[in-house]
Amino acid sequence: MKPPRFEYHAPSTLAEALGLLDEHGDEAKVLAGGQSLVPLMNFRLARPDRVVDLNGVAELAGLREEDGGLLIGAMTRTAALETSPSVAARAPLLRDAVRFVGHFQIRNRGTVGGSVAHADPAAELPAAFLALGATFTAASKSGTRTIAADDFFWGHFTTALQADEILTEIRVPATAGRGYGFAELARRPGDFALGGVACVLGEAPRVVAFGLVARPVRLASAETQAAGGATADGVRRAVTEEVQGLDATSDLHAGGDYRKLLAAELAGRAYAQARERAAA
Repeated sequence: MKPPRFEYHAPSTLAEALGLLDEHGDEAKVLAGGQSLVPLMNFRLARPDRVVDLNGVAELAGLREEDGGLLIGAMTRTAALETSPSVAARAPLLRDAVRFVGHFQIRNRGTVGGSVAHADPAAELPAAFLALGATFTAASKSGTRTIAADDFFWGHFTTALQADEILTEIRVPATAGRGYGFAELARRPGDFALGGVACVLGEAPRVVAFGLVARPVRLASAETQAAGGATADGVRRAVTEEVQGLDATSDLHAGGDYRKLLAAELAGRAYAQARERAAA
């Protein structure tokens, strides 16, 4: 398959890229790692008139420790999360989550910001960042704004980003010393998840399910149980009851009722893993 005709732009600075988006608006589409956009274009499910390639914008890449947490440039390759000592020390949940992202070829080319902005409901990184309480910085020609992860993901492939905005960086608060857990089920290694749960324990536990509905979603009942020091079985029972009212995704891979059962089971596993690590 080949994509429809489009005009290709390769800016070398963020300012140049933002100028192109400001000029062309909805006609333009940003290309980061291309692991999602290129297949969509080849199948003609996406038909942008213009593609703005960010791979030449060096200022958008990089990862460093800051204020006890992490600052991750949007064009940082996904594979960097798997091998970075800073990630292992400051946000090990990301290291665990990224190992489920596609295959190593995908991780070597795909970008952290690209995964977040694409907002696939079955993707690991959006859920992990939501569980970590991350914030996202979006830039446009008129300035920048910060968006909390809780407010960023709106629905299927839909986020708070505007057409003239580019996701530039992701900030992860200090997480050292907290328990964390990640559990996922897919048909085969590298496949999209049928469902998964990310859990981070602390003063305010965060438990996030993905692949369940149209966006990663916090499981309030699991968080309440975790705050009270419940058992993993207690978390499973609470989530089983909570998800009954959700319109869970149903497709050719799994039905909605199955995904609800899966969310409860994986929540118990992720929570148990987080408690074990917190106690270590």
